[in-house]
This record gives sequence, structure tokens and C-alpha cells, in this order.
Amino acid sequence: MPLRYDVTFDPPAEAVEVIERGLHAFNLAHLGEDVIEDYYQLVVVARDAAGEVVAGVHGELYWDWLYIKTMWVAEAYRGQGVGTRLLTAVEGAALSKGFAHAHLETTGFQARAFYVKNGYRVFGRLPGKPAGHTWYFMRKDL
Repeated sequence: MPLRYDVTFDPPAEAVEVIERGLHAFNLAHLGEDVIEDYYQLVVVARDAAGEVVAGVHGELYWDWLYIKTMWVAEAYRGQGVGTRLLTAVEGAALSKGFAHAHLETTGFQARAFYVKNGYRVFGRLPGKPAGHTWYFMRKDL
């Protein structure tokens, strides 16, 4: 039976979920439930005196790794150690759950130097993402 291939921009959540469930089942067959079930999302935020979020980090914990998906510090708070405190907190949370490694992606104009200063090392590069820049893949043993 021939297949039809549909391309959807901004797909509904259900479309993404069926793909994620399929990959989850495949991974489960190869890795077992113990490894698959250790999955957490976490967020660490910094708030100002008014309670507004001025910085934060969002990560995922799975397969013995912390993946730092997003980290941001508002301009007024940069260069004051806020990012380092966020990074220390998210790494500490990962360690508390038994996760021993961290990885992330960044660009040269974002925070590559910051992550190097905090013990991360580059293990891969993707030149031209975005155009005129390089995308860096970084890791750290916690």
C-alpha cells in the first residue's frame, strides 16, 4: 500500500505525541524500563524583589545526562554571577537525582565562553548555524 507524506508547519500536539510515543516504545525495547523511566524536566529561576523572573534555566534529565535546553539572564543581571548560580543549581539538582553528565548547545554570540569558564568543553561544531556563526555542542562531567 503506498504511503502519503504530509508536511505540517506548527503541527498540533497530537501529531508530535504520536511520533514521541513511537520513539519511546523503540527506546524501551532496547534500553529497558529502568533507563527510560528516569526522565525529569526541571527549571531553576531567579526572581527580583517584585517576584519577576529575571533569569532561568530549563533542562531535561534522562539517560544519565542533564540536557540544558534553554538558559537566559536578563541584560540588567548579566555579569553578576547569576548565570553561574543558575548553572550550579541545575547541575546540583541533576547530581541529586544521580545524573553524572551534562550537555548543551550554544553559539559563539550566545554563551560559549561562559560555559567554557564553567567547565564545559566543545565536542562538536556546526559552522553556518546560523549563517555567519557556529553552533557548538558542549559537555561536562558533573
